Amino acid sequence: MAGPTDTVVIFHKPVRGLSRAALSRFVFHAQRTTHLPGNVNVLVTSSRALRRLNRQFRGKDQPTDVLSFPVRDASAKLAGEIAISVDVARRNARLLGHSPAEEVKILALHGLLHLAGYNHERDDGEMARKEYRLRKSLQLPVALLERSAGPMRRGARTRQSLR
Repeated sequence: MAGPTDTVVIFHKPVRGLSRAALSRFVFHAQRTTHLPGNVNVLVTSSRALRRLNRQFRGKDQPTDVLSFPVRDASAKLAGEIAISVDVARRNARLLGHSPAEEVKILALHGLLHLAGYNHERDDGEMARKEYRLRKSLQLPVALLERSAGPMRRGARTRQSLR
């Protein structure tokens, strides 16, 4: 498996309290816990950029919080790429009472699980359970899928209403 220095992190928009090196280390550690081999590239950018990517690759003309692009070639050294909206991360963090840096890490973990083949839209809760366990072991606050599954600490907002 690659090391934290093999993870490419690009910040198009900065996140207070989160450096490129810190996010690389987190992604590497989270990747080891998900047993995802290969390198992962992470782009932290604007909602506008995520909307463009969402429209181009998923046919959905709307902003989103995180997108994952797996590489399905077993011989590739790249497991995939993750794009995260710092704008959505900041909003969610403010609503949920934790830092944008923590929210970016939550979204990175969510993206890693997608790269590992999990799909919360069709897996009968398997991804949610895995994300919950990993979030606890990585000491992250309220997880993305827990927010979308039902009431959360600060009210009954869903993932969609947080955007």
